[in-house]
Amino acid sequence: MKMQSYWIDTATPFAAGIDAGPQGEADVVVVGAGFTGLSAALALAKKGAKVVVLEAGKVANAASGRNGGMCNNGFAQDYGGMCARLGTERANLLYRAFDAGVDKVEAIIAQEGIDCDFRRVGKLKLAAKPAHFDKLVRSQELLAREVDPDTRIVTRADLRDEIGSDRYFGGLIYEKGAGLHMGRFGQGMAEAAARHGAVIHENNPVTGLRRLSGQVHEVVTPKGAIRAKQVLLATGTSRVGPLGWIRRRVIPVGAYLIATEPLPTDLLDRLTPRRRMTTDTKNFVAYFRTTPDNRLLFGGRARFSSRSDAASDARSGAILRRTMVEVFPELADTRIDYCWGGMVDMTKDRLPRAGERDGLFYSIGYSGHGTQMSTYMGAIMAEVLDGRAELNPWRDFDWPAIPGYFGRPWFLPIVGAYYRYQDLVR
Repeated sequence: MKMQSYWIDTATPFAAGIDAGPQGEADVVVVGAGFTGLSAALALAKKGAKVVVLEAGKVANAASGRNGGMCNNGFAQDYGGMCARLGTERANLLYRAFDAGVDKVEAIIAQEGIDCDFRRVGKLKLAAKPAHFDKLVRSQELLAREVDPDTRIVTRADLRDEIGSDRYFGGLIYEKGAGLHMGRFGQGMAEAAARHGAVIHENNPVTGLRRLSGQVHEVVTPKGAIRAKQVLLATGTSRVGPLGWIRRRVIPVGAYLIATEPLPTDLLDRLTPRRRMTTDTKNFVAYFRTTPDNRLLFGGRARFSSRSDAASDARSGAILRRTMVEVFPELADTRIDYCWGGMVDMTKDRLPRAGERDGLFYSIGYSGHGTQMSTYMGAIMAEVLDGRAELNPWRDFDWPAIPGYFGRPWFLPIVGAYYRYQDLVR
């Protein structure tokens, strides 16, 4: 079993990365070469800007290359709850931004000729309890009426047409959802950005960041420094470096995944006949999909932890394997070929934040639903840097620091215990 991301292991690494440090000047420095940073660099380079991307490790090797491979519209939260909290008009604005995110991923793939197995197969959200199904029904009625007619309910009696399991009580289908090969998409975006003129420095973590006179910023790495007219922070919760303001607002939470050996097509036809991007309604969420080479990728929270190393990932992988067999008993003897984990950047309300602070621009905190929104926001932030702040759907959201939190999430075991209790009683 390989203790690494299936997506990264089965993608051709980016060939044009520069290991040497940055120097000189740029119009824009983008910090982070995940989907946000690469999408922004691509859009800015196509506008003719001189763009330099600084990545602490390798291109798309953090959250962007370690996720579940899903590109779905819709909120993680209940739509009705979002309407009650934000108002229907604003909730719909944000909902349509997630729709636009899926469209943006599809458009970049088509425009840049990225071979990454993008398919609009739809998302299936499964009710883990009867009460959860009732809530899905109410949510779908609101969705269809207000913002998304391309949704529909599947009753328990009809669920076998969607999934070969008796564990669930019905589901909600979002037809706009898609799947793709995350590794090939990330490497493909990097190649496209470089092709259009962006310069991408790998293994160059940002260790210093200061504003000089006027609008000029100096960005420092251990290997060199560069000055830029504008800086876009498109990075996660690094525990080192100068981004302490972000560390007080973004919580790193472990996300863990396993991938089986390649499975026979007739078996997959029984287990997931539509090949949907599938998730359930638990707080300790389980999600799964098939890969382009017929593996079942199965992921979830497994544990509320801020650790990801070989031992921690293996413990989480064992939990996921047990859950997978509970959902699909036919897989009891199936070999697991990949097991991996990584940090997901969570905000307190599980909504992204993007804007400008003290002359620095940022788009961060996608909270486990980042493929479409990060790609979309990279392109949007390219416009915001050009003065079109009104295009940013998150521009008016407050973002206070989390009380008592300075970058070490001491409270995660408490939160995990609470959510586990909620899964038992609700």
